[in-house]
Amino acid sequence: MDQAKETRSFRDQERVDNLRASIASLEAKYARLEADLASVTAQLKDDYNTTCVRYTQLLHEYNDIRDVGQGLMELIADARGVRQVEVVREFGFSEED
Repeated sequence: MDQAKETRSFRDQERVDNLRASIASLEAKYARLEADLASVTAQLKDDYNTTCVRYTQLLHEYNDIRDVGQGLMELIADARGVRQVEVVREFGFSEED
């Protein structure tokens, strides 16, 4: 019985050691990520909220411009009597653009 207890105790200690090593590794990774975040944050022109608001505004502007462009291509396609896909390809865009 003593040998079985010793074996179990050794395995338990091995697990504890592995967990401690894993925790130390995760803490080091966390510290690196925090440092990376601080570095990237320092490089931002504005704080992240301002950046997100500006990005959202630009995305809306892009979508509006894209919608106008698609509308114009649709008018061209109607005037020519062809499908809009043909006009899109003629202008060098793919259907996903």
